[in-house]
Amino acid sequence: MKVNNNLIHGNVAKSMINFAIPMIIGNIFQQLYNVVDTVIVGKFIGPDALAAVGSSYAVIVFLTSIILGLCMGSGAVFSYFYGANEEDKLKNSLFTAFAFIGIVTLIINIVSIVFIDEILQLIQIPEEILTDTKAYLLIIFYGITFTGIYNYFASVVRSLGNSIIPLIFLIMSAIINIVLDYIFVVPMKMGVEGAAYATIIAQAFSAIGIAIYSASKVPEIRLHKKHIYLDKAMIKMISNYSVLSSIQQSIMNFGILMVQGLVNSFGVQVMAAFTAVVKIDSFAYMPVQDFGNAFSTFIAQNKGAQKNERIQQGIRSAVKIITIYCVLTTIFVLIFAKSLMGFFIDPQETEIMQIGLRYLAIVSSFYCLIGYLFMFYGLFRGLGKNEVSIILTIISLGTRVLLAYTLSAIPSIGLVGIWWAIPIGWALADLVGLYKVRTMLRKQNIIIY
Repeated sequence: MKVNNNLIHGNVAKSMINFAIPMIIGNIFQQLYNVVDTVIVGKFIGPDALAAVGSSYAVIVFLTSIILGLCMGSGAVFSYFYGANEEDKLKNSLFTAFAFIGIVTLIINIVSIVFIDEILQLIQIPEEILTDTKAYLLIIFYGITFTGIYNYFASVVRSLGNSIIPLIFLIMSAIINIVLDYIFVVPMKMGVEGAAYATIIAQAFSAIGIAIYSASKVPEIRLHKKHIYLDKAMIKMISNYSVLSSIQQSIMNFGILMVQGLVNSFGVQVMAAFTAVVKIDSFAYMPVQDFGNAFSTFIAQNKGAQKNERIQQGIRSAVKIITIYCVLTTIFVLIFAKSLMGFFIDPQETEIMQIGLRYLAIVSSFYCLIGYLFMFYGLFRGLGKNEVSIILTIISLGTRVLLAYTLSAIPSIGLVGIWWAIPIGWALADLVGLYKVRTMLRKQNIIIY
């Protein structure tokens, strides 16, 4: 099998950026149809419905993060074998990961539907939006399988150095979602259920589409009978990468879910403001999150090809790229914060607007910190050191949750304490990540298998 991508050849910074750009564009479209849900629901149904969809988002992200983590971790294994030019091991890893991720996805699908009432109770949904939140979540839960299928095949294709194909299916999916969102909510007046149906139909399209494409157009992943077996060593390797990545993603999003529950306790207006600013945040630092994922593939392929110097060059280039992007994004958000909030909230809702603007003034000033954290996640995942990513996540989210609950309980601080807890958690995790990287480079311990 010939390795013909440019992640192990050519200019380091250029190869990482070129690989990351389609992932970033794809995620922009993915975020776009999440935002469309928010905008249409907020403008055409009302603040209560907006709060219902917003609080649902944290639950959805938490559950799907388990699947996403498994796919991301497995993708690092695929990239390693592809970079090492080991075709048989690559194909066996594809089969092993598919079986493992499929079982986990099915379990999540069943559990989320059966225990939906307990989930709603956990995140403290106010009585006035309980019905809408449950209706929205229940429909979304039925589409979790499509999330698993899409993310598995997207991780496979990206691990081979092709980030264009997942982008194409995400763009088409986003267009379908936008059109159906409007049709179901506005002329058909289906309420929050209409927004949920639009989302899962779009997800189904992207999942089925990329699966068909991969099976028919990517010869590198076509399995033969000799590849379809369960090998203990391969199961262990897939588990080490994917389970730890999943734990890291789950911890991260469980912390966010805990914060969402705290935010919910402040009432519907705060929930509506938080829903809007979370969407703005998602767009603002999503490109560096995708860059971190692309960086992981870059690291894993070069690890497989045993190109140590290229890995070190990649780390230096990643720091420069992330710093430039985050500084520019911070400036943009600070200047246009009011206009950005206006996409989601009627400007006449002055209290909601002020809550959101206060959040953005604090959190957006520290986007560089979350950018570096995503870089650390990608680096350690690519090197097979997922346990370090878990430590960083525990530090970041643990600090955030602990400080959020502690500071918000102080009358003189209140809600703003939740906002300050976010960058403080990022900063502490970055310091530990920097220490780990410096120690690793000092010992020249780059290749770890």
